[in-house]
Amino acid sequence: MFKVEDFQNYGKEQFETVVNSATTVQNGLHAIATAYGDYTKKSFEDTKSFVEKLQGVKSLDKVLEVQTEFAKSAYETFIADSQKIAGLYSDLAKQAFKPLEGLAAKFTPPAAH
Repeated sequence: MFKVEDFQNYGKEQFETVVNSATTVQNGLHAIATAYGDYTKKSFEDTKSFVEKLQGVKSLDKVLEVQTEFAKSAYETFIADSQKIAGLYSDLAKQAFKPLEGLAAKFTPPAAH
């Protein structure tokens, strides 16, 4: 037989779980947005610096050298920041579903051995 208190406690637990999960998602999305913003800012600054260097170059050999340095640096920055952002997405998924794991475990029958 159901007691009103049990039903109220169940509703309270559900609500707290959803609020905790939403807060975690919000914080994770903020971290991801910040990482994207930082990458965009760095990319813009690097490109600006590249164009400034390119303007002062007088020979084709030096143009190729500056362009190669820029391409290598841009690639390395892209890979590093992509890995960082992918890690943030992974952490977000783990943290967002962590409160739900406890709730699911509570209502899942134990496995038979």
